[in-house]
Amino acid sequence: MNIDLTGRTALVSGSTGGIGFAIAQGLAEAGARVVLNGREQVGVDAAVARLRERRPQADVSGVAADLGSAGGCAALVQRAPPVDVLVNNLGIFSQQDFFETGDEIWERFFAVNVLSGVRLSRACIPGMVARGWGRVIFVSSESALNIPAEMIHYGLTKTAQLALSRGLAKRLAGTGVTVNAILPGPTLSDGMRSMLREAQQKTGRSAEELAAEFVRAHRASSIIRRAASVEEVANLAVYIASPLSSASTGAALRVDGGVIDSLA
Repeated sequence: MNIDLTGRTALVSGSTGGIGFAIAQGLAEAGARVVLNGREQVGVDAAVARLRERRPQADVSGVAADLGSAGGCAALVQRAPPVDVLVNNLGIFSQQDFFETGDEIWERFFAVNVLSGVRLSRACIPGMVARGWGRVIFVSSESALNIPAEMIHYGLTKTAQLALSRGLAKRLAGTGVTVNAILPGPTLSDGMRSMLREAQQKTGRSAEELAAEFVRAHRASSIIRRAASVEEVANLAVYIASPLSSASTGAALRVDGGVIDSLA
């Protein structure tokens, strides 16, 4: 199987690290021109340099913009070239009890996790339709189906992404533009590594060991019994971004290690 995205341009939101960076790297390896995004210019510049170091032949650029606002989304679209592949990866999370989660947190999570994808899709998809080809990917989460009691606000936004991706796929029927969501499970991303750093220092154990322990304790339904790597998640995204996935649209595709206990 040869995934070739030569001549295609991809925009990955929230891609200075973690899953987003891994997806951007995978797309670049497949030949796509890639636009990275983050809130701060220093972080964007560092990510661009890191990707160029790993893939010297990559055509990569970056745009700093805070996508938690309409103005930030507009600034990104204005500075980015027309895109063929849009990966709505940006997302924030935090553990907070429902009764201590005020309106301002709900509004911030909805703006970042949901409206950023709405705004970027609204701006980028018409060009895809005009060209007769495009790929839109929402990076949701297994938390969209397994709503965490300690992160109800986060789970709600991830479920909203599934509704958005499914509805958009129907709206774009027959256009050559596909829309899908991917659902990672526990993943050893930058965020998880930060969460485990103190335990690493105290125990001397590896992040991989501690992540596997976390999965067994908090995601007991996991079949792989460990956290996925960001590359494993990116592999699915790169396939969905490719011409090879032309019959897949409107789907919620799991890369959750079997955490979601469902036949479908």
